[in-house]
Amino acid sequence: MTKEKLLGAFGEAAAADWLRKKHYEILAMNYRCRLGELDVIAKNRGVIVFAEVKLRREGGYAPAAEYVTPEKQRRLRIAAESWLCQNALEDAECRFDVIEVYLEREGTRVTKIEQMEDAF
Repeated sequence: MTKEKLLGAFGEAAAADWLRKKHYEILAMNYRCRLGELDVIAKNRGVIVFAEVKLRREGGYAPAAEYVTPEKQRRLRIAAESWLCQNALEDAECRFDVIEVYLEREGTRVTKIEQMEDAF
């Protein structure tokens, strides 16, 4: 596994742990279909949450959420529809969140996690 993929998995695990601490139930991680991937799928207060996790180093030039482009949002929606159909939850209330996981400039210590609910 490449260093980039390992860091991505680390960020996704940190985001999932953070959601658990906020009383979210983690339903799935790294769901893949032909047209997209969902990092974390969780449930909170009856709402299915599709969370896109973005990992960044402190002092980066742009907020991590800015990397969730309209094309990426389209692919996430398609993947979410696929997951909902596979799990017979087509009528479930859902939303898309972006979770930013920030690491120290050097090393792997998480310095901050921010969740943008209903990001798009």
